[in-house]
Amino acid sequence: MSIPNTQSDAPLDEAESASGNPVRRARARRRSKQRRRMANVAGLLLALVLTGATYSVFAPAQAAEDDNESAAEAAGRQLYEHSCITCHGSNLQGVEGRGPSLIGVGEAAVYFQVHTGRMPLTRQSSQGLDKPAVFSDEEIDQLMAYVQANGGGPTLPSGDLRDGDLAAGGELFRLNCASCHNFVGEGGALSSGKWAPSLRDANDRTIYAAMLSGPENMPVFGDNQLTPEQKRSIINYVQTVAEQADPGGAGVGRIGPVAEGLVIWVVGISALMFGIFWMGSKA
Repeated sequence: MSIPNTQSDAPLDEAESASGNPVRRARARRRSKQRRRMANVAGLLLALVLTGATYSVFAPAQAAEDDNESAAEAAGRQLYEHSCITCHGSNLQGVEGRGPSLIGVGEAAVYFQVHTGRMPLTRQSSQGLDKPAVFSDEEIDQLMAYVQANGGGPTLPSGDLRDGDLAAGGELFRLNCASCHNFVGEGGALSSGKWAPSLRDANDRTIYAAMLSGPENMPVFGDNQLTPEQKRSIINYVQTVAEQADPGGAGVGRIGPVAEGLVIWVVGISALMFGIFWMGSKA
């Protein structure tokens, strides 16, 4: 019976370890991979904790800013998100092919487009149609407040908007507006299927808002082009002409003697020809 030589076995294990046992190398690689995985998980958890801490620090400040929104602006936001966001975007930036940006148009454009019923659009056409307003006056004011607060732009003045000089308003209107709207504001046809609308039913704020915003083909008349006093003079002229009665019966669109002569010619000659043919048939 032989006794194992333990003294010779120990140096052999040390030699295998020194020479690099493949089994031990595999075990070392597995332990290294596990350590790397644990380090990745720990890094991810640390990033999530830091993100949560950062949000908890800045979220109250954002909430405080939201609290500064007035009640009218908050109500206007709800109306906008319900009726306007599809075409004009979540941040008033507009949507290509649907609706333009509302940044910089101000409450003036909102009042004109919404109060005259042109917005919301019922269908895509060459020009928005003038129709009864969808929103109430209070809702229009709320939309105006929201767009003005978030997009900026020209604002509508308060008070009397037709306290300007009547004679000066007539001269300014004929110089700047009559080429499209007719010299008494009856409107007229434009190119590409568009038209200048009649001003007979427009109120003071609508006319002022149109001059500030320049809808459709109309140019923008800022305070550098027409001063507020000149705008009020134009409004005074337009409203004064609209309130005047038509002497002698039908106004025939107030286009002037050319139209009146044409009507007389067509109607009068037609009546004479009818009488002639009627008398000839009886004879």
